[in-house]
Amino acid sequence: MENIWAPWRISYILSEKEEGCPLCIDKDTHRDRERLILFRGKYSYIIMNKYPYINGHLMVSPYKHTGNLENLEEKEYCEMMELIQLCVKVIKEVMRPDGFNIGMNIGRVAGAGIKDHLHFHVVPRYNGDTNFMTVLSGVRIINEYLYDTYDKLFHKFKEYR
Repeated sequence: MENIWAPWRISYILSEKEEGCPLCIDKDTHRDRERLILFRGKYSYIIMNKYPYINGHLMVSPYKHTGNLENLEEKEYCEMMELIQLCVKVIKEVMRPDGFNIGMNIGRVAGAGIKDHLHFHVVPRYNGDTNFMTVLSGVRIINEYLYDTYDKLFHKFKEYR
């Protein structure tokens, strides 16, 4: 079994959080780049993870503020699945990963850093993407500036609008 080692994320998980929900977004698109929002659908949206496991780590979240999967309407859930497919397609075209981890953590005990607002993680994976720096030193290597990755992905998502 292969593991994703991310010991640096515990500082985010245990840190004090800002007021309000970081996944509740308004309709103002002027701050989308600043907030790392890549794509807006009718019921859900795609955002880059501000604390990524690796470059291209995206999240798909409904606009509806809920931590319960059963609170989503079918149209909301279906659009999230469509956006996950779009994430995979765009990341394959732009970043050429060898595979993906895709999943949702529901509840704090399951690892949800934001337990009150559902979101799927879409994480590109590469052969050999775990290394001694992470395992021995607790240091992650993100090889591209977050906003450079954003710009590359944003332009490709724009083609699918």
